[in-house]
Amino acid sequence: MENDIFYTYVSEIKAYKLLTAEEEADLSRKIAAGNETARKNLINSNLRLVISIAKKFADSNIPIMDLVQEGNIGLITAASKYNYSFNTRFSTYAYSWIMQYMLRYMHTKASFIHLPNRKKEMLRCLNSARSYLYQKHGHEPSCEELALYLDMSVEQVRMGINISYSVISLDTTYGEHDEMTVSDNIPDLNAGPEEKSMLGVKKQEVRKLMKTLPEIEQKVVYHRYNFDNDRKTKTLREIGELLGVSAETVRQMEMRAIQRMKISAAATREREILLTA
Repeated sequence: MENDIFYTYVSEIKAYKLLTAEEEADLSRKIAAGNETARKNLINSNLRLVISIAKKFADSNIPIMDLVQEGNIGLITAASKYNYSFNTRFSTYAYSWIMQYMLRYMHTKASFIHLPNRKKEMLRCLNSARSYLYQKHGHEPSCEELALYLDMSVEQVRMGINISYSVISLDTTYGEHDEMTVSDNIPDLNAGPEEKSMLGVKKQEVRKLMKTLPEIEQKVVYHRYNFDNDRKTKTLREIGELLGVSAETVRQMEMRAIQRMKISAAATREREILLTA
C-alpha cells in the first residue's frame, strides 16, 4: 500500500517540468513581489528533488512518504527564502532545507544509537521546552532561556542539545551535480586570533556591566553563567540554597539582572554615539 501511494505520487509530479536558471530567476523576482502562483510553480518544479533525497534514507524504518512530506515542508520554506541574487541554483539552496526537515523528523521517530533512559527523558523535556518557548516568543530559544525555563544549568542544556543527533554518512553527496559531501560543510570550530580577541573584549564588557548590579544579583549571574569556567554552573535551586532564598526568587533576580545589564549596555552605546557625533 505504501509503495502504491509513493509510485502514484512520483508519477503525478512528473507533470511539472524542470526549470532553467533563467526561469528560476524570473520566478524569484515574482515571488519577491508577492506572486503566490510563482512560488507554487517553483515548489512544484522541484518536488522531484525531495524524492531523490528521501531515497537516500530508503533503508530506514520510517515510511518514505513521511520523509517526503517533511522534505516538502523544507522545500516550501526554501522557496519563500530563496532569492535569485544568491547566485546559485535553487536546487542547491533548497537541499539543506529539505535535509534539515527530514533529519529533524527522523530525530523524533527513530533512535539509531541507544540512549540511557535518563538522557532520553532530558531530550524529551528539551524538545517540549523548545517548542513551547518558540510558540510563546516567536524565536528559537537560547541555551540560557531553556536553562531558565527548565531550572537546569546552561551546561546541562548544551549537553542535551549536543546528544540530539542524527546519523548520516559524511560521504553523502548533495548539490545540483552531487559535487559536494556533508563533510565539506563541517565548520572549523577553532576560533581564530581575531575571534579570541573579540571574545576577550566581550567578556570584559560583560564584567563591567555586572559591576552596575546590586551585589546579590552579581552573585546570581556569576554562579548562573560560570564566569570562571572552572566549576559546575549552579541551578536556580542550588543558588537559592547558597543565598538563603527560594529558586523562584533567584529566577526573578536573574531576570532583573539581565534586564539591568541590557539597559546599561544600551545607555553606554548611546553615550558613545553622542561623543563621536
